[in-house]
Amino acid sequence: MNSQPSTTRNYDAILLLSFGGPESRDDVIPFLENVLRGRNVPRERLLEVAEHYYHFDGISPINQQCRALIKDLQIELTRREIELPIYWGNRNWHPFLAETLREMHENGIRRILTLVTSAFSSYSGCRQYREDLDRARLETGLTDLQTDKIRVFYNHPRFINTLTDRVREAWEKLPAGTRAETQLICTAHSIPNSMADRCDYVHQLSESTRLVRETLGIPESQTTLVYQSRSGRPQDPWLEPDILDHLRALHARGVRQIVLLPIGFLSDHMEVLYDLDYEAANLAAELGMTFVRAGTPAGHPEFAPCMVDLIEEYLGRCPPVAVGFDPPRIPQCREDCCPGPAQRPVRPGA
Repeated sequence: MNSQPSTTRNYDAILLLSFGGPESRDDVIPFLENVLRGRNVPRERLLEVAEHYYHFDGISPINQQCRALIKDLQIELTRREIELPIYWGNRNWHPFLAETLREMHENGIRRILTLVTSAFSSYSGCRQYREDLDRARLETGLTDLQTDKIRVFYNHPRFINTLTDRVREAWEKLPAGTRAETQLICTAHSIPNSMADRCDYVHQLSESTRLVRETLGIPESQTTLVYQSRSGRPQDPWLEPDILDHLRALHARGVRQIVLLPIGFLSDHMEVLYDLDYEAANLAAELGMTFVRAGTPAGHPEFAPCMVDLIEEYLGRCPPVAVGFDPPRIPQCREDCCPGPAQRPVRPGA
């Protein structure tokens, strides 16, 4: 895998690489078949997940949010006098990555800096995107393309600012004087323990959660990191506690008010809309709990500048920065970073 930053730090273009998502009811089944290709997943499970999309008329907002991010990035790049075009490719839906690489190659692009829509290290959020790039180059025969992937940015100061602002906005929706009674729940996509044990995913999520909590002055006793959107075989252990189980446990302890931050998600895609805004919100209502879901970084005024800060690192225009206990992550991924589990997970939401 070509994951080492270019020594001259000269690039021809920026590539935004994302998961992809359907944009109509007719797209849903073909999209999910792409997500699950090569995996032994029962058809009934695919149809069950399809119902999540049909609940929103088959439309995942992730593609539109990528379009909005590209516009914001273009504005910020222009403001900083960085003359690099932005292209966009997806893992599982149009525009497919291989199609985008062909277009870039036809336009004379050879050296590419890739932004991926994940702030944390895991197989699905890091290594698999590198594998996507390698596979697309081989499929297209465009082996002269050079691609570097930006580092993870879970502790970048602008990223933490976006998260704390989103929690602050949510807190303002609560009745005055109730902050001491409110639990902050940070959620991230669950992954198999066999994957989590071989990467820094849990540590990075825990550090981001701590930074948000301490910035806002929220006691540790009022903050929990939990997981959501578990899939795969029931007999395989995945990260816990699950958000729904945690809501029931909080209710049993007498907690009646929560703010939920989807800390592991950059935008409001399907696993946020269905698993949190629908399932978790409905459970909280059944339990008589006040439930306020904080926004994701997408659309925040500091999110695109955060991405461009990372671009400038790779251009050699500014040093890497971080807040908290951890230094900035090294700009290159190790060849053995973030291995997947023996049984690759089913991750059908976007």
